Amino acid sequence: MESDDLKQLESRIDQLIEACQRLQNENQSLKSEQGNLQAERARLLEKTRIARERIESMINRLKALERS
Repeated sequence: MESDDLKQLESRIDQLIEACQRLQNENQSLKSEQGNLQAERARLLEKTRIARERIESMINRLKALERS
């Protein structure tokens, strides 16, 4: 009986080790993806800022032409 209990315990420990390894891999993958998404967000925010500045500039030029 003790041998069977020990084998079951060993099997369960092996399963837990595998689960931990899978979770570590998944965590690393998610961290990498998060970094990529943050970089993409920063690029998009910069593009939005540039577009907003251009549009404001065009509006101001149109207003100036309207006044002339």
